Amino acid sequence: MDKQKFRKRCLEELRRKKKVNRYKLDKMVEKQLLLLIKNRASRVIMLYIPLKTEVNIFSLITLLRKEKKIVLVPFMEGKSFSLVKYRLPLKIKKFGVKEPKNSNKYIKKIDLAIVPVLGIDSTLRRIGFGKGFYDRFFEKNSKKIKEIIFVGREYCISSEIITESHDVKGCGYFTPKNSFLNQKMRI
Repeated sequence: MDKQKFRKRCLEELRRKKKVNRYKLDKMVEKQLLLLIKNRASRVIMLYIPLKTEVNIFSLITLLRKEKKIVLVPFMEGKSFSLVKYRLPLKIKKFGVKEPKNSNKYIKKIDLAIVPVLGIDSTLRRIGFGKGFYDRFFEKNSKKIKEIIFVGREYCISSEIITESHDVKGCGYFTPKNSFLNQKMRI
C-alpha cells in the first residue's frame, strides 16, 4: 500500500465513525497530553488549532495558557508556517484553518510539539493530509524541538514503511483508545 491509499483509508475510517462520542474521545486524548506535559515539565508547547477531523484540544490550550505556559500555534506562510503565540481573536484562513493575528514569530527552543495526524507508519513517521506544511516546517526547525508527539482521532497505523525520509518522525502517538511512546520515552 502506498501513502496516498493509506491516507484515503484513514480518512474513510475517520468519516465512518459516529460523531456522537467525539467530545468524550477528544477529552481522553487531552487528558493524556496534559499528563505528558506535566510529567515532562514542558514550558514551551507547540499545539495546533484543530480542524473538524482533528482532536479538539481547545480546552487544553485554555488550561495551558492559564498555567502561564507558552502556547505556540502555526501561522500559515505560503507552503509552510511559522509559529506565533496563541491569542484571540482567531481568523479563518485558507483551508478553513483558524489562526491568531500575525505577531512576533517564535524562534526559540520548544519543549514539546503536539502534531495532528491521519496516521503513521511503522517508523513512527507522520501521514497527514498531503499538503506538506508540517514536513516543510520541521525540516527547517527540527533542531529547536525537543520532542514531537502525534495525535489522531482514530488509530491508523501501517505495518509497512510508506513514508519517506522527509516525513516528520515522532516520539509517540496518542489516540483515544491506543497510545504509545517510543521505547526510550516515558509518560
